[in-house]
Amino acid sequence: MPDLLWDDVRNFFDPDLMGALPDVSVEGTSVEDWQAVFELVRSSGWAWEYSQGRVVRSLPPAVEVLTRPADAETVDLRVWPVPGVLAIFRPMSAEEIDFDVDLRELQGQEGVDVLCRFLAAIGRRLGKPVVMTAEGDYGHRVLGFDPAADRVVLMADPRFS
Repeated sequence: MPDLLWDDVRNFFDPDLMGALPDVSVEGTSVEDWQAVFELVRSSGWAWEYSQGRVVRSLPPAVEVLTRPADAETVDLRVWPVPGVLAIFRPMSAEEIDFDVDLRELQGQEGVDVLCRFLAAIGRRLGKPVVMTAEGDYGHRVLGFDPAADRVVLMADPRFS
């Protein structure tokens, strides 16, 4: 049985209501947590690409990525958990893992299931909540992986208009 049903959460997947790129994050993290995510990406079978500036490179250890000088070029870790669905991680701080997903790629029950599996994989690896908020609205969690429940759960009422 799916963690969430499309008919129940369609508003949280509406790009016009949530913004096309909602924010997904794990708070209270460390360099070790980032390294665990890097290892998950490498071992999962997901397609991925790491770039510094516009140059594609091999994925270095998390400590190297997170201790770059403040004026260093930005880095992106692009992950495709399934073809056609992209998550973009931007390692800027050891204290928070954050990434974007594109709701236009996550429509219907299949999209909900892909997102739930992805959040659960990260949350289980870290043993921490992974939460999604509307684009730029960090204070209002709408859904996320709950380690105690071992599944993705609603964190807000999806029946807003």
